[in-house]
Amino acid sequence: MVIRCGMFLFCQFIAMGRLSIKLGKGGLYNLDSGQAGPHFTIHLAHHGVFWRILMKPDLAIGEAYMDGTLVISDGTLDDFMNILMASNNRWQRHWLGRLAQAGHATAIWWWRLNMPYRAKANVAHHYDLKDSLFEQFLDPRRQYSCAYFNKPDDPLADAQITKLARLAAKLCLRPGQRVLDIGCGWGGLANALWEIEPRTRITGITLSENQLTYAQQRAAEQGRGDQIDFHLRDYRHQTGRFERIVSVGMLEHVGAAHFNSYFATIARLLTADGLAVVHAIGVNATMRRCNRWLNKYIFPGGYLPSLEQIVACCSRHGLKIIDLEILWGRYAETLRQWRIAFEANIDLIKQDYDDRFVRMWRFYLAGCEYFFRHQDGMVFQMQLAHDYNTVSATRRYIAELEDSYRTILCSDTVFGQTRPLKK
Repeated sequence: MVIRCGMFLFCQFIAMGRLSIKLGKGGLYNLDSGQAGPHFTIHLAHHGVFWRILMKPDLAIGEAYMDGTLVISDGTLDDFMNILMASNNRWQRHWLGRLAQAGHATAIWWWRLNMPYRAKANVAHHYDLKDSLFEQFLDPRRQYSCAYFNKPDDPLADAQITKLARLAAKLCLRPGQRVLDIGCGWGGLANALWEIEPRTRITGITLSENQLTYAQQRAAEQGRGDQIDFHLRDYRHQTGRFERIVSVGMLEHVGAAHFNSYFATIARLLTADGLAVVHAIGVNATMRRCNRWLNKYIFPGGYLPSLEQIVACCSRHGLKIIDLEILWGRYAETLRQWRIAFEANIDLIKQDYDDRFVRMWRFYLAGCEYFFRHQDGMVFQMQLAHDYNTVSATRRYIAELEDSYRTILCSDTVFGQTRPLKK
């Protein structure tokens, strides 16, 4: 009787399709949302897994999947994620979901504080994993952010080159400029900017020791060490003045309490006639901490800003928004292609990581893909300046520069891994 009551509650969370749940060695329970959608079966190892999932699905489902106590026995991970992400808002609005979230809210204030020592630890948790992992699913330039697909069938490497060319076009690079890359990753963007305009001086900063080592080694191998500097440095500790500032995939890691300091730093470092471009994940609704499972296992300290909040921060620090572009739908496709490459190279990944880790990353990549398909997440590129007259009044120059920059980046000069991804 108690289990049936639990199943009745669980069914209220499902927004589409049908779900069958087999508990341990017991019976099979069929839950039907009454709406069209996939039908699949999950096997839960014991009753305790079910009750934990019922009380905090945003944490417990991912943990059960990676631990192997939740197995999709009929259907696919895509079916599972499709229903999970389409149903997420139902749980959040349900009285049981509100109760669970209220109990967790007392600890959220602590996660808002992303001081330099914690920021470095958070970055190391994810980005200091072995290079061999990222090599298996990223493009040759190691772009770990949303690609720019002009057509759905664009290869991932081409779409990432388009993204790099588009960012460079929005920066309007000029000879002699000093360029700062906040959160430079493995150095792919910094090197692309140098290839486009070799007469610039580029500084890249990161909190990942592995990324720093890789970026410095690759720049030295390419003979660019005199023009591109990489440093292990928190953005708040950066000094100097720069005509151009770019930051890709960094704002999501800053933390809700530090959005102001992030934009205050850009305003402080940017020259009066300078131009900055910020590429980040955001939400159309109220800002939110990332899913609890994602925060615990993948991106500690992650927090997604709302556009409303970002606009307010920019205004507060005298930064004018020159251009804003929403990359609708493109991150879902990026994640899909990352997952395809991840699965294609799974044998190589398992040489360094166990099955639990593989399931964790499989859940992460699929979950994020369907988050962008069903929920209010999006990626934006924002062009900022102190002076509106910094760029042309029309956007035509972006397309023109992007085309010419793509030609440069598609030449024989290649930065990144030396072997192609398996198909």
